[in-house]
Amino acid sequence: MQGVLSAKVVLVMYGDYQDPRSADVYKLIKGIKRELSAALGEAYLCFIFRHFPQTQIHSHAQRAAEAAEAAAAQGQFWSMHDTLFAHQQKLENGYLVEYANDLGLDMPQFLKELSQQVHIDRINEDIEGGIQSGVTTAPGLFINNIRYTGRWKMTELIATIVAASH
Repeated sequence: MQGVLSAKVVLVMYGDYQDPRSADVYKLIKGIKRELSAALGEAYLCFIFRHFPQTQIHSHAQRAAEAAEAAAAQGQFWSMHDTLFAHQQKLENGYLVEYANDLGLDMPQFLKELSQQVHIDRINEDIEGGIQSGVTTAPGLFINNIRYTGRWKMTELIATIVAASH
């Protein structure tokens, strides 16, 4: 989570690290978050990312989500998150280890958590929550608990976010 839950707008994204559309929407949200924080203050928007790996079409998405959560256990979720989206063509195990090493993570802990699938329940909770909310494919976006069904364009998304804050 980036921001506080008491923000005027809470944006929840269900995403898949191997999905190009998830990466595009995340880039869009990062830009929007930057603009709105500058214009309206840091407390305006809270962004929450939830895992929704589509394992049937993206064979490395689940493992990438586990790597993000293993990084989170060491306080590096957003750094790993950004890295995974930036390199979504390279999400095999060797690359995940390389990214963790580049972030300066405790490697024995990271490797142990990955090999023992320590964070699988957390990811499954995100998936289950998404399914219960009607998410069938990534990316899925909710603005103040209302599913966003508009086009993935900055102007439309900002307009919807601003409208949701009133």
